[in-house]
Amino acid sequence: MKNYNRMPEKFLWGGATAANQYEGGWDEDGRGPSIADVLTGGSVDKERRLTPPAPLPEEFYPNHQATDFYHHWKEDIALFAEMGFKVYRFSISWSRVFPNGDEETPNEKGLKFYDNVIDELRKYNIEPLITISHYENPLHLSLEYGGWKSRKMIDFYLRFAKVLFERYKGKVKYWLTFNEINMLTQDFGAVFCAGMLDPKDVCEQSRYQAMHHQLVASALAVSMAHEINPEFMLGCMLAYHNGYPYTCHPDDILYAQQFGQIHNFIAGDVHVRGYYPGFAARYFEEHGIQLEVLQEDKEILKKGTVDFFTISYYSSSCVSVTKDGEKTAGNGSDNLKNPYLKASDWGWQIDATGLRYVLNQIYDRYQIPIMIVENGLGAVDQLTEDGKIHDDYRIEYMRRHIEQMKEAIHDGVDLIGYTCWGCTDLVSASTGEFKKRYGLIYVNKNDDGTGDFSRIRKDSFYWYKKVIESCGEEF
Repeated sequence: MKNYNRMPEKFLWGGATAANQYEGGWDEDGRGPSIADVLTGGSVDKERRLTPPAPLPEEFYPNHQATDFYHHWKEDIALFAEMGFKVYRFSISWSRVFPNGDEETPNEKGLKFYDNVIDELRKYNIEPLITISHYENPLHLSLEYGGWKSRKMIDFYLRFAKVLFERYKGKVKYWLTFNEINMLTQDFGAVFCAGMLDPKDVCEQSRYQAMHHQLVASALAVSMAHEINPEFMLGCMLAYHNGYPYTCHPDDILYAQQFGQIHNFIAGDVHVRGYYPGFAARYFEEHGIQLEVLQEDKEILKKGTVDFFTISYYSSSCVSVTKDGEKTAGNGSDNLKNPYLKASDWGWQIDATGLRYVLNQIYDRYQIPIMIVENGLGAVDQLTEDGKIHDDYRIEYMRRHIEQMKEAIHDGVDLIGYTCWGCTDLVSASTGEFKKRYGLIYVNKNDDGTGDFSRIRKDSFYWYKKVIESCGEEF
């Protein structure tokens, strides 16, 4: 009889990072610039700026060095192993493998770096979980083709994906096609997801067309991967927008449902079911969005459905048809403050119970395995005089979310993995800060560019080690 009080024995505990926020080495060994390399630093009060076609000498670009995994990979993977990681989610920098993105042949030096990373993970029996595209389109593809509004991007992406699938078919099992693809339902996604640098392309028409191209590319990649190795497991990845009705007024109830449909389930349904849901057609019609969809696209989407579903989950918000209410921050739009929740230093509302709600919602809809591949707390960490970081607030955040994961499993949800964001400190995607720290490992790097990149284990490091050792019993 199943013991509902325990996590599955083969549960994949681990951590997650992204190349553009963590790797560094932005111009080494033949790597070309990505869109992240022309994004300046910023803060809560200062937006990041794009400076194409090249970095400006007077500006600071935090992603150039990030927290320097490129020169610390061996040390960092040893730390992951010390924590007991079963899986490590990371992305491969497209412009490290194809510097411009449209070359016929890859950069062997770039691939060699990932050979070393994957082999080192394998040495410690850590399962690689690779995101093929994570907010890091080659800059050339943006300047020359306009990013993902161009259908030509599909072929460039598939060439990149094929190289990875064939090279690592005996070493990597789990793949994610695109990071947070549904962020294209929001302005944020125009640059980060689609690499569209023209301000005119922030509009819905361009964003949804770009998302369609990515959905087609994802489906083709899934089909290709399964042909190369039937053992491959291909997943989608969504930034899950959990928007509660702000009031019990029926209009707010309906609005919250529609909010979830648009921001979560258009992309989710195409990935899992292989077709656009009915409500998408109405939304496109009412918003003047005319997608260019080729006849063969429908069959492509139908054939290339994913094997598992993954999400980032940090917080929740409230939504209202009236838009009335105090605004707050978060990984999404329409963020109204929930009076029943506390918030992080950056205003993201902490809602562990919401994770259980979300996991049930996804599993009820799709009935395929789920991974949480981003969950964590961005906070200001203080280094003590004796060189320690006492981050009880991060431990409490993770503990509460793991507790709700266990409840969701008891509910019947097929949850197979959890990778906290980010297992080391890295550059914040939204603000470009080092100050906004997520890691269980402290990296000595600061917003003014100073720091020697030394690594320090936080209290959360030792706590998470116990969680993994006990498979979630000691949390």
